[in-house]
Amino acid sequence: MRSVLMIAFHFPPFAGSSGVQRSLRFVQQLPTHGWQPIVLAATTSAYESTATDLLAEVPREVRVHRAPALDASKHLAVASRFPGFLARPDRWVNWAICAVPLGLALIRRYRPDAIWSTYPIPTAHLIGGVLARASGLPWVADFRDPMMEEGYPADAATWRAFARVERSTMARATSSVFVTDGAAAMYRSRYPDRADRVRIIENGFDESSFENLHVDPSPLTPGKVTLLHSGLVYPSERDPSALFAALASLRDEGRLPPLVVRLRATGHDALLLEMIEKFRIEGLVELAPPVPYREALTEMIRANGLLVLQAANCNQQIPAKVYEYLRAARPILCLGDLAGETTRLLRRTGVRHVAPLGDAGAIKQVLADFLDTLGKVLPDAGFAATCSRRHRTAELAALLDSLVVRAHARPGARAS
Repeated sequence: MRSVLMIAFHFPPFAGSSGVQRSLRFVQQLPTHGWQPIVLAATTSAYESTATDLLAEVPREVRVHRAPALDASKHLAVASRFPGFLARPDRWVNWAICAVPLGLALIRRYRPDAIWSTYPIPTAHLIGGVLARASGLPWVADFRDPMMEEGYPADAATWRAFARVERSTMARATSSVFVTDGAAAMYRSRYPDRADRVRIIENGFDESSFENLHVDPSPLTPGKVTLLHSGLVYPSERDPSALFAALASLRDEGRLPPLVVRLRATGHDALLLEMIEKFRIEGLVELAPPVPYREALTEMIRANGLLVLQAANCNQQIPAKVYEYLRAARPILCLGDLAGETTRLLRRTGVRHVAPLGDAGAIKQVLADFLDTLGKVLPDAGFAATCSRRHRTAELAALLDSLVVRAHARPGARAS
């Protein structure tokens, strides 16, 4: 069996983002395709929040090594302030100080056949680049989404730091992986001399996580329709203010059935609470705390409808939870740019209730129709079945296989 050194900051017990699922499921499923993972992660004290429920899903035979890392905003701050260079390209850049020597030691000890590093922490690609250059091993840089775009990151110095990481990664990586067609096209255009190294491996849902779920048939909210958004609500990228205005308007016109919009694990409750008070919709919108992963999946299945929020500045991205929504087989209301990757994916599955995230008037009309036809428009089950992470892992294994074969074919390549 071949082995791959996998550099992942987001790894159990990290909590707070569904992005951890990508790393975890690849680690779980790669052995069935002939690849044994060796994980290089960060010490758990670096994580903003943790949960133990996913730790049990890390296979016992997988070696997980953790290098010390500090969150600059928490561990290196004085009176909540810290020098900006300690957080560029990200607040955990100090992770590289110990992760690089640990990674070199792991390469000497286990002699892996390839290296894989994954964004959204740019430092992971910094570490991957150093290790690949030192070892000569093929390196897969898993970008997932675009690292930088016009106006993102907003801070100019951070933008330049992201740009340096992106350029060096694209120049050195044997293959760069993205999760949407749009993101891949953007990078082929941005780096035409590396276009042949760009690959697409989408996100997906994990079928085993849905197995043996105990789904209570009773309503989530007795006597009310529950519209659920599960996961982070970013102030810009998933701004719900137009939705809140539409809810207030429909309520004032007496056109709403008994309804609660549940925002689960938003990560920005204080800001959202202010918005809820501003629109006077305290009885319509409920902020709920994080729950274990399988409990969150059960809640998706029990909800009357599922809500997607995605602004136009994320048009090249698809939230990972969208694939879980498809597997949950519940009606979906998508508030996103009509030209965005998220909207295009959902329309391919038969979702027809779509409105621009910032257009309160359009949301009002679509939401009213969504509630009137609730339960009658469901995502296509056949399409959803093709979105399993098992398919995605097979794609990653095939990519690793091809890179190793190519590397061994080079003159002077080392024997494995």
